[in-house]
Amino acid sequence: MERLKQKILAEGKVLSDSVLKVDAFLNHQIDPALMADIGKEFADRFADVGITKILTLESSGIAPAVMAGLILKTPVIFARKRKSLTLTDHLYSAKVHSFTKQETNEISISQSFIHQDDTVLIIDDFLANGQAVFGLIDILKQVGANIAGIGIVIEKSFQDGGKMIRNAGYRVESLARIAHLSEGNVTFIEEEN
Repeated sequence: MERLKQKILAEGKVLSDSVLKVDAFLNHQIDPALMADIGKEFADRFADVGITKILTLESSGIAPAVMAGLILKTPVIFARKRKSLTLTDHLYSAKVHSFTKQETNEISISQSFIHQDDTVLIIDDFLANGQAVFGLIDILKQVGANIAGIGIVIEKSFQDGGKMIRNAGYRVESLARIAHLSEGNVTFIEEEN
């Protein structure tokens, strides 16, 4: 998605060979017009698979997931990283390790919102090591729901997550695939070929 790539180049900050900071438009401050375009792109790519629910992880996956849900006319569920007073019983849960935050969280969703007959699209902001996506897949396996695919805003293709998820047989649609981060620069997969 060209508009997303241009935004990454203009406003993203390469902090190291493995960390890209995009808090100016995705992870802290949100660019609503860009999120609308991202949602439309995901909706177009998955229009033919009968999505009944979209599942994401709080918090950075929520904006693109909601925009896709708006277009697909389907509810969006986000897995919570922390339990609250209102989210204690009848949960599907999985453990997820965050490379960026260097912590492991138990993510949970209520059993009330997702069912065996659902066809679910997973959407997340980043794909690096794949732990967040595998946690969401684990939850959907507990439910017995059909996994239609995984929509990723930015994939760090130089890390193993995308390869592992694709090798596990899942459809992955990434809107921007980064080949590498070096010397403060972002190189996309298409630029290398």
